[in-house]
This record gives sequence, C-alpha cells and structure tokens, in this order.
Amino acid sequence: MLPPYVRAVRSACWVPDGVGGRLVHALKYDGWHRLAGGMAERMGRLDWPTDVVAERTALVPVPLSPRRERERGFNQSERLAAALGARLRLAVWEDVLLRTTFTSSQTRLTPEERLRNVSGAFRVAGDPARLRGAHLVLVDDVVTTAATLNACAAALFAGGTRIMSYVTFGRARLPGDAPP
Repeated sequence: MLPPYVRAVRSACWVPDGVGGRLVHALKYDGWHRLAGGMAERMGRLDWPTDVVAERTALVPVPLSPRRERERGFNQSERLAAALGARLRLAVWEDVLLRTTFTSSQTRLTPEERLRNVSGAFRVAGDPARLRGAHLVLVDDVVTTAATLNACAAALFAGGTRIMSYVTFGRARLPGDAPP
C-alpha cells in the first residue's frame, strides 16, 4: 500500500530470479560497484508520467545505517542514485535523509515485520526549507513491500516534501502479481 503523497513507482526488472537478481546481489553483497552504472542506465530508460518528469526536483538514495555502511564499505542506493542522476541530469541529495537506527535485514521478514523493522528509522537532516514543495524521487536497489521506501517518504513528507516517487532497479513479486 502506498501513501497518498507517493505519485509513481517504477522498477527496471523482477528479482530475485534471473539476471536482475544476480546483478543486485553482486552489487550489494559482492562489492561490484561498477554494476551500478549499467543498472542505473536501465533505470533511466523507465517511462514516467509527464508530470513526474516535469516536477521532479532531486533523487534521494535510501540511507544505510552507519554500521551497515561500514560493513559493506558503500551504500548501493547512493551508487545507483549517483549514476542515475548523471544520466537524467538531476541533483542527488544524499544529505537530506538519515537512518537513525540500525535495522535488521528485511530479506527474510514478513510484510508486518518489515513495517515494524523500519518504523521510525529515518529522519530529515539539515534545513527542511530545502524540501518544501519538492517532488523527490527515492532511489533503492529493490522494492518488495515498500516498507523501507514508505518509511523514508513519511519522514520526508513530515519534513515538508510535497510529493515523492520511487525508482528501484528490482521489484520482488508479491502474491497477486501476474506470473512472468
């Protein structure tokens, strides 16, 4: 379920199966940073409603906790956002959203557990005046239930952002999705 202030959601491929799933895994867990460029190129070819294209202000990568970023050595969402921003000629605002708590991996959690896991995990950083009236596009590697993206969007909306859209490289299938 998406909040009313989310305008559009786009993903480049289905995961975890197939090449898309292997690419996400290689970027996220094997440190193949250079994959982000090709993945972002595919994300950059996605079709968007004309109002989203006209209004979008900046890309905002989903932040990792400092602990998770130290473990990994990088944030895969930041890598995707940087490459996508260059392709779309959009600013990337890495400094407007913080993850305030370390959360366990969402991978094996139920939808209800995912919601609880990220509840209150994000907050706006810096001057909220920058967010007022903006249409921000949140960038992540994968969307499953949208719990993480929705938690990010809730923090940004509370901070003054007018509307958000989401873009991910992969989308996990949920019950009710059409078969491949």
